[in-house]
Amino acid sequence: MASKLRLLQSKACQAKQFLSNHGDVYYKQMIEQNKEFIQEPPTVETCSRLSKQLFYTRLASLPGRREALWKEVEQVKQVWKNRKEMKVEEVGVAALFGLECFAWFCAGEIIGRGFTITGYKV
Repeated sequence: MASKLRLLQSKACQAKQFLSNHGDVYYKQMIEQNKEFIQEPPTVETCSRLSKQLFYTRLASLPGRREALWKEVEQVKQVWKNRKEMKVEEVGVAALFGLECFAWFCAGEIIGRGFTITGYKV
């Protein structure tokens, strides 16, 4: 355990050294590349106004998202009604999508348990 701690400390020191040497250059380059997104003046009031704009803009987009959701639900209902006429490829894609959703669910559960399969840490 102590060797892992020393290794972690040495890696942290290396990262700190790299950032102290190259961080300023990276910061300036990033700011220069994204200058069009910077609001002037960069004050707390500007940030507060922008965060409120983002919140209310997203809130205003909910009805459109709701309509899109119901359109997709209707499409799924139509596909389900005509499931006898589906091609093998379409069934395969649907099965793979369901399997992928299940795999992401399982991965999330494992991550939530602290990267253990059973939930018990050894």
